[in-house]
Amino acid sequence: MIDLPILTEAHLAAARASERGRSAELVLHDGELRQSVIALTAGTELAEHNAPPAASLQVLTGRVRVTDGAGGAEVADGSLYLLTHERHAVVALEDSVFLLTTVTSVPA
Repeated sequence: MIDLPILTEAHLAAARASERGRSAELVLHDGELRQSVIALTAGTELAEHNAPPAASLQVLTGRVRVTDGAGGAEVADGSLYLLTHERHAVVALEDSVFLLTTVTSVPA
């Protein structure tokens, strides 16, 4: 079992201590399914990158802005956001931690 509140606090502390303002850990890996906890300090950005075949972002604490081809959205703690299949970026509007769920491949 994974204790998300403990991971949230640990990664937020690590991000605050990091020069890069971020901390991440792959916490679940089962075939194509991956879940990662990612912490970003306010103003830290994950630059635009390609989307996997399927992904969602659930904010555990804080507030982030996702920008994508559909315009994106502000996502606050407790909210779940379905990532589009387009390139996207994420910026922390305040110190934040989110759970990124991805499926890395789909059957042909």
